[in-house]
Amino acid sequence: LKKTGRCRKLVVTGCLAERYRDTLRAEIPEIDVVLGTGEVPAIVGAVSQNSEMSGRKIFRLKEPVENAWTKRVFHKVQPEATSPAEATKTPAEATEALPTYIYDADTPRVLTTPRHYAYVKIAEGCDYTCAFCIIPTLRGPYRSRPADGIVCEVEQLAERGVREVILVSQDATFYGIDRGERGALARLLRRLNRIDGICWIRLLYLYPTTITDDLLEAMAECQKVCRYIDLPLQHASDPVLRRMRRPGSRAVYDKLLARVRSRVPDATLRTTFIVGFPGETPDDFEALCDFVRDTEFDHVGVFTYSHEEGTTASGYRDDVPERVKRTRRRSLMAVQQRIVRARHKRLVGSHVRVLIDGFAPDSAPVVRGRLAGQAPEIDPAVYLTDCDGDLFRTGDLIEATIVASKGYDLVARPV
Repeated sequence: LKKTGRCRKLVVTGCLAERYRDTLRAEIPEIDVVLGTGEVPAIVGAVSQNSEMSGRKIFRLKEPVENAWTKRVFHKVQPEATSPAEATKTPAEATEALPTYIYDADTPRVLTTPRHYAYVKIAEGCDYTCAFCIIPTLRGPYRSRPADGIVCEVEQLAERGVREVILVSQDATFYGIDRGERGALARLLRRLNRIDGICWIRLLYLYPTTITDDLLEAMAECQKVCRYIDLPLQHASDPVLRRMRRPGSRAVYDKLLARVRSRVPDATLRTTFIVGFPGETPDDFEALCDFVRDTEFDHVGVFTYSHEEGTTASGYRDDVPERVKRTRRRSLMAVQQRIVRARHKRLVGSHVRVLIDGFAPDSAPVVRGRLAGQAPEIDPAVYLTDCDGDLFRTGDLIEATIVASKGYDLVARPV
């Protein structure tokens, strides 16, 4: 494409670039610029036509960037290549190289989602040490954004026509704790709930040990906050949870979920699980299936385990065959499918509010939307029937009646 097409530069960004910068440079000489997770502001210079970084140079920021929209970035920069001395760094020395960047409300932003919803990152990084996860290494320690900046950004998004904001971080419920601000997330939700133009506020990625009563009270009280609890629990067998280095146990999870359902009536529960983690026995897997049957989650995602270089678990023997992993995944999803079918039967005839996402790309001119208990991109959807699709605009919040289900999706008739 560089020789015959319109590709002027190849820029590699994100977690892969953060982790394998020098390998990428060696293996793919066509790359012009490599930017890790802490080098976001450098993207403008990287793609500039007149940039000194054109040609075959691999760009690295040499000093902190100071401009109108970033004031506290790039305190630490990784070396050009990994030397033997670098490989033997102590944990404290290794931390010096972790990314520290996080954007704020002054950062220029292009929406890559449909115009009626947007993701808002409330924090970056993670302080947990789960055995299977590399995120703390790639993203650095947990660091919360100031609440004023988040509120300002959401106000700006509302002025641009955004109707739903989705608050994300590696652990949304840890928000503010790193700044010594207990209860910060509940206070933030109450402030966002007062912003005109926003109709839904959704939280993703809640950690089971940091869900507090004041957060649940805010979710129950705030009209615009979706009663949507996204808890990536990963497993339910106590021995597997210990090997995963996850806090909690089956008993702790049962108490937590009972508390959630008591304090947030009609809450939608979403979770994800990993099957085939090293050492997972048939009894461990059956304990997980029992947990799913007993809890009756609304949405479940299941992943098969694979080693991630640099994690604690990568040192474990991967003793569950791939064929067994795939079989367990299918079996657990079959358990969930039966739960969904029964739940959908109970939903038929119920009155709901649907946020219109537009025409379904695979079945136009059918209009597709979502309930408050359905997040975009990851959950099932609602399809409208017996109506003129041209009457509905993307971002409309309408009243409808559930009339049927189709697989994981629902079919609704506008009122």
